[in-house]
Amino acid sequence: MSNKISQITRRNIFDFIQVEGFWWSGRLEEADFLSRMFDLEKMESYDSRFPNAAGDIWQHRVNNPNDWEDNWIFHDERFNLLKCDDSIFLNFICEMIHPLVRNQSSEVSKLLQIFNDNLKEDNFELVEKTRISGKPIFIGRLKITGKESLQKKTKDIKRILNAEYVLQQINLMESSIENSPHISIGLAKELIETCCKSIFDERNESYDKKWDLPKLMKETTKLLKLTPDDIPNEAKAASSIKQILGSLSSVVQGIGEVRNEYGSGHGKDGKFKGLQPRHAKLAVGAASTLAIYLLETHELKK
Repeated sequence: MSNKISQITRRNIFDFIQVEGFWWSGRLEEADFLSRMFDLEKMESYDSRFPNAAGDIWQHRVNNPNDWEDNWIFHDERFNLLKCDDSIFLNFICEMIHPLVRNQSSEVSKLLQIFNDNLKEDNFELVEKTRISGKPIFIGRLKITGKESLQKKTKDIKRILNAEYVLQQINLMESSIENSPHISIGLAKELIETCCKSIFDERNESYDKKWDLPKLMKETTKLLKLTPDDIPNEAKAASSIKQILGSLSSVVQGIGEVRNEYGSGHGKDGKFKGLQPRHAKLAVGAASTLAIYLLETHELKK
């Protein structure tokens, strides 16, 4: 699927960053900043003396800091920020204004304005999705109506499961729906897995790391007493409730199978045709609804 954020927009953003004098890695070392998004040890080195990009960057930006120009990242083909997937580009500029990277609110506000003034030409925007220690965390998204329901779901998940890893996964899942649905589908499965394992951990219960997703879900519903057998027959609408609870396993199995066929976790051949954004929205919506249900039940039954 072709990118929707044009190279013109990306170049304009990079130009503004340089003209305004902002350091792209903020208060982090360049390698530390990039490691938040990229596995530098698995990326190639342009210097034959070093086995990977981590060593390459250290040599030419730490050991000999003047070897490369300060804004080398904007045209380095390994990161390919001018042509990379929209979700990767959005994640990069969101990281630029993450509170771990930049703690001056005036700088964050100025950069946010630069980003949104340019992104709007391609119908994208950065918006605040949550806060950590009172500081905003941003996500990039396509401006599309009808996303309020999904946004509320992910906000509820973040409120209950406030771990930075989960926040990053949800942000990436949302931002990938339109342009990289296969990534969103893969992350939808991971979201359910993370929620289930977190419930086990918070209850000091053990789980087998070898469990597949359906097994993990089955054991989680047992732990929360959400199986159909846990509903007494005399309860009002018992049969309907049991039917809904029984369908949870079908939802999980379906998401797992879609991920296996279309998600980001498996290689594809040259004839592969991916799913459309609407399918990713369905998977993400189902996973988010299920995650909220499990987490809220866990909270109520603590």
